Amino acid sequence: MKKAAFIISATLLAVSPAWAHGEKPHAAAQVVVKEQKDWGIAGDAKDVRRTITLVMTDNMRFTPDRIEVKQGETVRLRIQNKGQLLHELVIGTPAELAAHAEQMLKHPGMEHDEPYMTHVKPGQRGEIIWTFNRAGQFEFACLIAGHFQAGMKGRINVTRSQR
Repeated sequence: MKKAAFIISATLLAVSPAWAHGEKPHAAAQVVVKEQKDWGIAGDAKDVRRTITLVMTDNMRFTPDRIEVKQGETVRLRIQNKGQLLHELVIGTPAELAAHAEQMLKHPGMEHDEPYMTHVKPGQRGEIIWTFNRAGQFEFACLIAGHFQAGMKGRINVTRSQR
């Protein structure tokens, strides 16, 4: 019985979502796994044509809170934390971010290391290089417990390319 419980537990851990957060420093830079998401795919620094700076503060807001990109554009999102609290930026669909925010309320100590997420200590900067290869309305948010619920989110409008 104990062996079966161990196997089930190990299997659940192996297939559970990789939503993870926390204040531990990230490991040394590793090869980014490029997984297509509804909102795009991890980009390459050599393809960046534009940098957009987003500022986070303890009033639970991003400035700017709306950005426009063109389908196929690779953008460097430079995130500055001008607050006294740890904040993060996560890109996703509204439904995906809302579900993830609920998980963060239940498990506030989770850690993460996905290419569409970065957490930034007070006074520090982070960045995400992302290729928005799908048109649509997406969002970015801080999913640290309570921050999303306080309104710390913004919109990304990806306009269809004119080919």
